[in-house]
Amino acid sequence: MNAYTTSTGEAVQFWILGTVAVIGALCTVLMKRAVHSALSLAGTMIILAVFYLANGAYFLGVVQIIVYTGAIMMLFLFVVMLVGVTAADSLKETIKGQRWLALLCGLGFGVLLVGGIANASLKQFDGTGQANANGNVEGLAALIFTKYVFAFELTGALLITAAIGAMVLTHRERTERARTQRELAEQRVREGKHLPPLPAPGVYARHNAVDIAGLLPDGTPSDLTVSATLRERGQIRDVSARALGDLKALEQRAKDRLERTESEPVNLKRTEDASQ
Repeated sequence: MNAYTTSTGEAVQFWILGTVAVIGALCTVLMKRAVHSALSLAGTMIILAVFYLANGAYFLGVVQIIVYTGAIMMLFLFVVMLVGVTAADSLKETIKGQRWLALLCGLGFGVLLVGGIANASLKQFDGTGQANANGNVEGLAALIFTKYVFAFELTGALLITAAIGAMVLTHRERTERARTQRELAEQRVREGKHLPPLPAPGVYARHNAVDIAGLLPDGTPSDLTVSATLRERGQIRDVSARALGDLKALEQRAKDRLERTESEPVNLKRTEDASQ
């Protein structure tokens, strides 16, 4: 009878943690910053581990925390922090209509999921008491290597194939000698372009001066590309479109004033000749 009943503590735990898990999943998709999305997904995974532990699946709960949350998600988080993905990055779609296509696929998956759950029938529920009679680890191992051995081996083969495919795509055998830094510098000089090193990933820089900020994909300057000391001194040159427009207008006014100054002595000489 315990398998068919739910205590008050279990119900409170499910509704509170379930709500937080759903909110974390939605934040993973809706957050603008990639770091916040990764943190939200890590929180959802921790709540899933709590559900496993509460239902007696101690091995899965520990694996969920150590492997998925502690290793994989933290790896994703560190990669995002090192790459420096921010909300200022370009949000333009490279594939037209991909958001509508993703929404359509999500709705289709939701319809299939709801239909499968609605047609499911559960007449008898044994719980985890029988499976964990000799311990959770032994019960899980018995099910994996007996009843679900084919699915387990198929999943392992799929993961191994994916790992080998990633290695093949990233590894490339060289057919010629790698050029040295000196040879690369000489090539840049001969071609007459990109004489200094290229800017770091994530910025579009038109100058290599330390007092000019790099431009982000949307055209706004990034304060992270210049020294904080120069920022405090007010020695940073603005390279935005507005600043370039003001500089061009100033140069035009200076040019007009210079032309007017040069023409004034000529007009003055003509006036003196006419008076004589």
